[in-house]
Amino acid sequence: MLLPPDTQHFLQAYERIKNVVLPTPLHRSDYYAARYNCEVYFKREDLQLVRSYKIRGAYHLISRLSAAEQQKGVVCASAGNHAQGVAYSCKLLGIKGVIFMPVNTPQQKIDQTKMYGAGYVTIQLTGLTFDACFHAAVQYAAAQELVFVPPFDHQHIIEGQGTVGIEIMTELPQVDYILLPVGGGGLCAGVSAYTHACNPAIRIIGAEPEGAASMTAALAAGNPVKLAHIDTFVDGAAVQRVGDLTFDICKTRISKMLTIPEGKICTTILDLYNKEGIITEPAAALSVAALDEIADEIAGKNVVCIISGSNNDAGRMQEIRERSLDFEGLKHHFLVQLPPGNNALDHFITQVVREEEIVRLDYKKRHSSPHRIIMAEIICKSKEHYKGLVQRMNDHHIRFIKLNDGDLLRYFE
Repeated sequence: MLLPPDTQHFLQAYERIKNVVLPTPLHRSDYYAARYNCEVYFKREDLQLVRSYKIRGAYHLISRLSAAEQQKGVVCASAGNHAQGVAYSCKLLGIKGVIFMPVNTPQQKIDQTKMYGAGYVTIQLTGLTFDACFHAAVQYAAAQELVFVPPFDHQHIIEGQGTVGIEIMTELPQVDYILLPVGGGGLCAGVSAYTHACNPAIRIIGAEPEGAASMTAALAAGNPVKLAHIDTFVDGAAVQRVGDLTFDICKTRISKMLTIPEGKICTTILDLYNKEGIITEPAAALSVAALDEIADEIAGKNVVCIISGSNNDAGRMQEIRERSLDFEGLKHHFLVQLPPGNNALDHFITQVVREEEIVRLDYKKRHSSPHRIIMAEIICKSKEHYKGLVQRMNDHHIRFIKLNDGDLLRYFE
């Protein structure tokens, strides 16, 4: 069943949730506006209650349940943000909830879900992917005769998420582009259905991780398909199969779907923190990471990027940095033969490496040779700095081999 073409259901949803959710700000970014020669605004759902937009759909659906259904309790499956929205809704409404989460869910999201539930929810970790977790939760809900609260594929969920679009249109009615992350498609379906009804000329650009491009696959096939394998790094958008209802809505309203490499998403997370002071989870950076892909067509336009959430575990930041460095081509490994002499290593560090960052240095000396071999892991400040490093090694007559990943594996055997 498709949502009705008018906006009435979305406006009713907004009336139902407006005293619970926060009307998040639309923040103009000077840095990204200058970078892309257009007006760039961030819809800051990272500042929402439970730090993501998911509270909108979760509370809207649960608050509409009958008294008998609420008394029994609810069940949901989530990689984190939907779980927190359900948990918070359960606490507000005094409802018991059972929340299924994949076993690889970041600990920060698990702890936050417990906190928001405040004794009203219990958590069960099951399945390596969201889809495996989802099926376990559905079976549990059926066996216990409890209401299942789906993360995206339900009309009331979609209507709740669509209230993000109401706030965007209220504050910036002349918007030209809206970029948003796509996982199961709930946010995209809600925002696109509402804004399309208001102004069909608004272009909706969906962005999903390269390793979990389920909406792209669905559009290519003409119907939702289940991906055989997904990369779960972008946990908030790592879904093997988009919803049937969300697909039916999105397929006629998405102007373009873009797939973004996980490494680029990581670079964007770091840029948002360094340039804007915004902490995002991987899925939330998708909309901003996608700007490069449409830079030519958005010049002079009003562009809104939905920053969908900020539930990022600080323990993941090292991995985020590593992925970004790999993607940007800034982390390099070398086998270096140092000449004889007590000062050879010092010379290599101070005169050759100079301002670049050495993050690892392994030393080997062969008894049959006066030369010493080191394995150096070096992070360069830019690709030009890397060229300078190689040039200095050549200028100083240092023999070296650039290692690739296969070489590294053999080196550490």
